[in-house]
Amino acid sequence: MIERDLRIRIAADAERVADAALQEEGDRDVTTDLCVAANQIATGAIECRSGGVVAGLTYADAVAVACGLQLVNWYHAPGTDLPPGSTLGLLQGDLARILRAERPLLNLLQRAVGIATVTQAFVDRVAGTPARILHTRKTAPGLRLLDVTAVLAGGGHVHRLDLSSTVMVKDNHWRALAMTGKRLAAALEEARALGMVDCFVEVESPGQIAEACAAGANRLLIDNQAPDTVRAWAAEARVRRPEISIEATGGVTLANVRAYAEAGADYISIGAITHSVQAGDVALEIAAET
Repeated sequence: MIERDLRIRIAADAERVADAALQEEGDRDVTTDLCVAANQIATGAIECRSGGVVAGLTYADAVAVACGLQLVNWYHAPGTDLPPGSTLGLLQGDLARILRAERPLLNLLQRAVGIATVTQAFVDRVAGTPARILHTRKTAPGLRLLDVTAVLAGGGHVHRLDLSSTVMVKDNHWRALAMTGKRLAAALEEARALGMVDCFVEVESPGQIAEACAAGANRLLIDNQAPDTVRAWAAEARVRRPEISIEATGGVTLANVRAYAEAGADYISIGAITHSVQAGDVALEIAAET
């Protein structure tokens, strides 16, 4: 379930993305002007030829509305796993407007379906464990919330959406602290004074684990380590700070994700579900009204 505040953000973002996508198409479709009769009404069937997990509907609807069309008549809810050749929904109205909406609408849908489908594959691999699959900030520029909605449709969960609300001390931040002589504990104390609830720290050694736990981190990120190392470091951290959560990240694949879950990771964040996604095959087939 998407929280209300996030739903509001997504609705506004969908309008922004739709406007940007349509601006890329120019102010006139000369081919349609030459080939389509004025006021020609048609129906477009949106087909998910590859199959996959439904996602991106809010963004597709925003494109339709921005083109002066009604909302798409969707046949399936987000998160539905469709077989190849399924019809996602119908887009009806002025044919010229449908053709203007076609490519931006499909571009957004195919990306979202691809992300949701691979996310669901990771979620299925860790079924029966407490581990949750997370996105990262390795999203397409300008499309982060689209990508996040697709991850959610695939059964994943929200990680930090931007830099403003969550403290996440990573390797370069450790180096910055060392250069200034500032202690991690002082940085996290300042963060909590600013009202920051989430203070996550990436660790690369047992010494950093001890320092992060002593500083009051509430999540450790264990990056690019083998599952056995995650198991050992998680156990050490939980002795020092029993309530701490563990996030495994870096080098996670479908082949090894369950090993990370069974090693004690509460969260597993995977950049590949957004930065290397294979788009779904989604198409629009037009039938003219008589």
